Amino acid sequence: MTKIIVTGAAGLVGQNVIARLKGEPGITIVGIDKHPANTALLRRLHPQVEVIEADLAVEGPWMDVFAGADAVLLNQAQIGGLEEEEFVANNVTATQLIVSAMRRHAVPYFVHISSSVVNSKADDFYTRTKTAQERFIDTVTDIAHVVLRPTLMFGWFDRKHLGWLRRFMDRTPVFPIPGNGNFIRQPLYVGDFASIIVSSLRSRKTGTFDISGLEQIPYGDLIRLIHRTVKPRAKIVHIPYRLFWWLLFVYGKFSANPPFTTNQLEALVIPETFPVIDWPAIFGVTATPLGDAIRETYLDARYSSIVLDF
Repeated sequence: MTKIIVTGAAGLVGQNVIARLKGEPGITIVGIDKHPANTALLRRLHPQVEVIEADLAVEGPWMDVFAGADAVLLNQAQIGGLEEEEFVANNVTATQLIVSAMRRHAVPYFVHISSSVVNSKADDFYTRTKTAQERFIDTVTDIAHVVLRPTLMFGWFDRKHLGWLRRFMDRTPVFPIPGNGNFIRQPLYVGDFASIIVSSLRSRKTGTFDISGLEQIPYGDLIRLIHRTVKPRAKIVHIPYRLFWWLLFVYGKFSANPPFTTNQLEALVIPETFPVIDWPAIFGVTATPLGDAIRETYLDARYSSIVLDF
């Protein structure tokens, strides 16, 4: 029996990886996450998985579950938010404690989920702490591991980026695109990324890999692709970037946990692309065409019944 621990288990990547791993014969999964509502959903969807609700930035009994683990998916992350302390706690402090637990219990292998932002021109709480996180992981030479750097992801259980934007289309008569919308994105389907993670856990792949979406698309065209697919009530309009920024700024003043912030908007419009490697061949997985991935994400009947309000 192989024991795999998944941190950040109830988020975008964790939910999708567990859905694939739980069908593997001879695997025991332990999921750890600190968000009560999300862990409740994880338990409901996967009752055979042991789920632990804990803050990984604070030492506690959760560290003992690493005993006997064969591999760890180090996946927890603070992606959005307004306070720097949250990013430091979840992206840096928690990572240090997880590595400490792995060392204490002699875990032989882990998969670390980094981010393409370590190569970005952006300068925000997320970029700084994910860069610091990866630099720390680079010092962990006593445990075999692979580092994966995904670009902007979308798919089931996405509440921060395209998932929030898609839901927003149903709640407003007008959907704004900042500026001309011609900034290039490389969206990565989380289903493909989950397959890469499972492949890494099987093969014990090591090294650092940039996992970029294979198809480049302007942000405005990406939004129009989602709009044509889901056919929401909202009409797409272009508005000045600064107006969009101020609307997000005001929204953030009234929301304790805004799903989309001014920092994320600033990073969104940076004109940059990320390295593309032949990850389908390297990891032995099949890439899903962008249009198919959008349809799988938003048109599956289970999406509206399980994931839409995530």
